[in-house]
Amino acid sequence: MAPPAPTPTSASSRPTGRAPIARLAWMLARPGAASPATVALPIVAFAVTTALLLIVLGGVLMFWQRTDENAPAFQMLSLLAIALLIVPLATLGGAAARLSARRRDDRLATLRLLGATTGTVTLVTVVESTALAFLGAIAGVVLYLVSMPLVGLIPFGGGPIGPTAIWTGPLAILGVVVGVALLAAVSSVVGLRAVVVSPLGVRLKQRAPHTSWVRLLVGAIIVAVAYATLSSLGVITDVAILVGALVGAFAASVAVLGLVGPFALSIFAKVRLRRAKTAEQLISARGILESPKAAWRLVGGVAMTSFVAVVAGTGTALLESFSAHSTSEALFIADIRTGVLITLVASFVMVACSVGVGQAAAVLDRRDLYVSLDRVGMPVSTMDTARVRSVMLPLLFVAIGSALLGALLVFPLAGLTLIMAPLSLLVIAICFVLGLALVRLSLLATRPILTNVLAHPERSLG
Repeated sequence: MAPPAPTPTSASSRPTGRAPIARLAWMLARPGAASPATVALPIVAFAVTTALLLIVLGGVLMFWQRTDENAPAFQMLSLLAIALLIVPLATLGGAAARLSARRRDDRLATLRLLGATTGTVTLVTVVESTALAFLGAIAGVVLYLVSMPLVGLIPFGGGPIGPTAIWTGPLAILGVVVGVALLAAVSSVVGLRAVVVSPLGVRLKQRAPHTSWVRLLVGAIIVAVAYATLSSLGVITDVAILVGALVGAFAASVAVLGLVGPFALSIFAKVRLRRAKTAEQLISARGILESPKAAWRLVGGVAMTSFVAVVAGTGTALLESFSAHSTSEALFIADIRTGVLITLVASFVMVACSVGVGQAAAVLDRRDLYVSLDRVGMPVSTMDTARVRSVMLPLLFVAIGSALLGALLVFPLAGLTLIMAPLSLLVIAICFVLGLALVRLSLLATRPILTNVLAHPERSLG
C-alpha cells in the first residue's frame, strides 16, 4: 500500500527557524527564567559605573574651567587622577558587561544546539545586554544627580565647590549612557565566540582556561618603557609633553596590572595546588585555575587601589615636605591634599562596588559546583572556607605585587626617602587594611547567597 501523499503546507504556516529577537531576549532575561540576582546584578554594576564615570568627568571639567594662577597645576593633576582611575572604571564597566556570562552563554548555546542561527544568537545577545546596560546607565544618571549636592560639599579654594560644580551637561550625559550601552554590546559580541564556535563545549562547561606568558613579556616591556619615561622627565622642557608623558606612563602601568594579573594568579594557584594538604586548599586552588581571569576580576580592584595608594602616599609625603610661605600657597597645598584624598576615596568606591557585585556573581556562576559538593556531603562551612581562601590569598599576592610596581614607578620622581616616609607608609597601610576589609566583608555579605543556592538547588543557571 502506497504511503499517503504529504499534505501541502502553506508558506505562512511553515516554520521559518527564526523567532522574534525581542521575544527571545525577554524569555532569556525575564526574572522567572533564572535567579533575579542574575538580572539585577548587571543593572547595579552599570549604574555604579555610569555614576562614577560622570562624577570623575565632572571633576575634570571643573578643573579645566578654572582660570586662576594655579589652574595649570590642577589641570595636570586632574589628568593624572583620571589616568589612575580610568582603568579601574573600565574594569568595573567590563565586569558589569560580563556579569552572569555563564548563564547567558549556557542558554544561547542551547539555542544554537536547537538550530538557531549565528545571526539570531548574536542579535539576542546584543538586545539583552544593551537593554540591561541602558537601564543601569539611566539609574546611574539618577544616582549622579542625587550625589551632586553631596560632592558639592568638598572644599576647594577655601570653600565648598557647590552642588553644580561637577555638572557635565546633557551632551556628556548622553555620551556616557550611549558609551556604556556600546560597551555592553561589544563585550557581549566578543564573548559569543565560544558559543558560536562550540556550543556543545559551552553547554557542558568544557572551557579550558588560557593565560599566556606573552602577557608577562608585554607587561614587562610596558613597565620598562614607563620607568624610562618617568626617569627622563627632568630633561623635558615642554609642559604639554611633560604632562602627556607623566599621565601616559601611569595610565599604561595601571593597565599592565590587568594584563599581567591573570597570568600571575595562574602561577600562584599552581604553586598552591602542589602544596595543598586539605580540601579547602585544594578547592580554592582549583577554583582559581578554573578561570584565572575571573579570579583576577574579584581582586583586581584592590590591586589597582594598592598601586594608587603608593602613588598617593608618596605624593602626600611630598606635599608635607613643602613649607607654605603665604596663605595662597597653604591653600594650594591643602587643595592638592584634598585631591589626593578624593582619588583614594573614588578608588575605594570602585573597589567596594566591583568586589561586592563580583563576589555575588561568582557564587551564582558556580552554582552547579556548590550544589554538587553539597550533594556529596561537603559541609557549607568547608565550601565557604574554600571560597574565602580562593579570594583572600590571591588578594594579598596581587596587592603586594601592585604596591611594589607603584613604588618602582614613583622612585624616579620622589626617591626612596619619600616612598618610605612615615606619612607615606601610613597612607599605604590604611589603604591595604581598608582594601582587605572591603573584600572580607563582601565575602561575608555574599554567604547568604551561597546558602540560598544550596537551599534551592532546583534553580539552574542553565
